[in-house]
Amino acid sequence: GPRIHGLARDKAELDEIVITSLQKAGLFNEVKDQLDQPGTSLSGGQQQRLCIARAISVQPEIILMDEPCSALDPIATAKIEELMEELHENFTIIIVTHSMQQAARVSQRTAFFHLGNLIEVNDTNTIFVNPDHKLTQDYISGRYG
Repeated sequence: GPRIHGLARDKAELDEIVITSLQKAGLFNEVKDQLDQPGTSLSGGQQQRLCIARAISVQPEIILMDEPCSALDPIATAKIEELMEELHENFTIIIVTHSMQQAARVSQRTAFFHLGNLIEVNDTNTIFVNPDHKLTQDYISGRYG
């Protein structure tokens, strides 16, 4: 984290980075009284936001999220998606998802892969409304899964 990357010279700076990252991840108010507890005591949605806080603490240019909402309930999913919307102002976010609905809700650009090959990449609206490739169209329309 921040200590390994040389972003904090002392405990006070590290504490400030932790608090700021938790705030940016929308988690600080929920965990401020349990900062000395293990993350495993948090709910699934809170654990996912903790992972995001850890990622943003080192100020990356790109955040890669692999199935960020799998196994989360709809409320926790909405919180993660809202957080992604907020964070995309300062970070490039790449998500891997099998949920076409989620891709349509949160993505500005979408890529469709099939068997490890990039089939198509375009604006999300174009991918879902007027894809260039038949394989993409078949997948979007449910004829191929």
